[in-house]
Amino acid sequence: MATKQLRVTGLEDRIEKLRAEIDGIIEARVAGIASESPGVPAGVIRNLLTARAPSCRCAQYLELCRSERKAPD
Repeated sequence: MATKQLRVTGLEDRIEKLRAEIDGIIEARVAGIASESPGVPAGVIRNLLTARAPSCRCAQYLELCRSERKAPD
């Protein structure tokens, strides 16, 4: 029982760290776009970036990566 609790706690910690890292990546992208789009609120930019996968930060990150790979240079 103790091993399972440690494993769950460890997983929870990793998930929280991963979510924080994803939040940082999204915020950096928002800041980059905002600097090129004066007057557009950061919240609007964030919503546009994450709207395709609103339920989960991991899904949002994966969608951002996919759309970035598809975007023409």
